Amino acid sequence: MFNFFKNKKPSIRTHFPSDFVDIHSHILPAVDDGSKSLEESLALLKRMYSYGIKKVVLTPHIMEGIWENTRVGLGKRFEELKEYLEKSNFKGIELHLAAEYMLDNNFSTLLKKEKLLTIKDPYLLVEMSYINPPINLYETLFNIQVAGYKPILAHPERYSFYHQNYQEYFKLKEVGCLFQLNLLSLTNYYGKDVTRIANRLIKDKLIDFAGSDTHQDRHLNYLESMNSPKIIKKIQPILANNKIFK
Repeated sequence: MFNFFKNKKPSIRTHFPSDFVDIHSHILPAVDDGSKSLEESLALLKRMYSYGIKKVVLTPHIMEGIWENTRVGLGKRFEELKEYLEKSNFKGIELHLAAEYMLDNNFSTLLKKEKLLTIKDPYLLVEMSYINPPINLYETLFNIQVAGYKPILAHPERYSFYHQNYQEYFKLKEVGCLFQLNLLSLTNYYGKDVTRIANRLIKDKLIDFAGSDTHQDRHLNYLESMNSPKIIKKIQPILANNKIFK
């Protein structure tokens, strides 16, 4: 049990239950807009370990025309990272390779032809363009579930086209789409509108899981600003849900 009022400014460690799993990160080096090197990845993981996080899921982007990563290529990079961490004598965090799939034309092809990289079977992390949702969004979500996966939509609070069409969030939940909150959305990192929607989604009990979406050191700096007892208390039930990914 956390004592939210014992200290005016609780430690960053008190944010995370002992069995918390960070299910969204871009720490696999040199594959997308996240970590650029093995050294940077090690530094980020050491810092996350200092927060009490013991397991991190690596979710590099797979995005047509931008980050055209493949299962095989990511697997090779993952092995390189694990080898580097072992040589560096860092064994504090368990790593798992998954991906953050953009719901684009390429995704529809991948869904048909190969086993996808899941957070943990059958949970699949997906994202949409920030400009507009896919025309065939609901058909795609249906196909994902027919294929045996459970879609988790990354950072739903960041899709501004839903901010003025809030009922769409309920529709997505009704068709079996789970929601993953970015913790940084509670810090105004992405702007006040995103923070407002994030809080509303939490209040309406629409958020299922949470993730850091860490790309770089700056993100962890903002994460450390989450020292408000009010915020910590609000997100504890959501953080606890992540234990299913142990």
